[in-house]
Amino acid sequence: MTGRTRTMDMIDNGPNPNAFDIEEATLANDDYRRVVWTGRHLQVTLMSIPVGQSIGLEVHPDNDQFLRIEGGEGRCVMGPAEDQLNFQQDVSDDWSIQVPAGVWHDVINTGSEPLRLYSVYSPVHHAHGRVHPTFEDAEADEESGEDEPPAWTGHELPQWTVGPVR
Repeated sequence: MTGRTRTMDMIDNGPNPNAFDIEEATLANDDYRRVVWTGRHLQVTLMSIPVGQSIGLEVHPDNDQFLRIEGGEGRCVMGPAEDQLNFQQDVSDDWSIQVPAGVWHDVINTGSEPLRLYSVYSPVHHAHGRVHPTFEDAEADEESGEDEPPAWTGHELPQWTVGPVR
């Protein structure tokens, strides 16, 4: 992959300052979810949703979420309850989705290739640097309590060092 970001080489160096080509990294990502940066109040993840699958119907009571589609086609559904998903929108390259805290939501891959997107959470929602190759891996981590934000996201930040991310 000459000229492309290899997501397997990316590390979550948060809360250190960071910059990378997010479109390139998103399109290169094959993992269901990969946390690529964790700050005290904000977190960035890359996602790749296989054909016919979805991110999974969910609600984040305390997190606003921004998603941007970089590749593929899908359908976004949202609503006040899991049986009241009255907002529906087809989405594709360059579309963004804004999910307010407390709103049920899902993004379903309706296309013929993986749906590639990135997500920004505020406040932090996942464990620092966590990589979930599949939806099932993500579910298992959440059920076991292994996918919790680091303690420092609610407290004093650790000392950081300036340096580039591989």
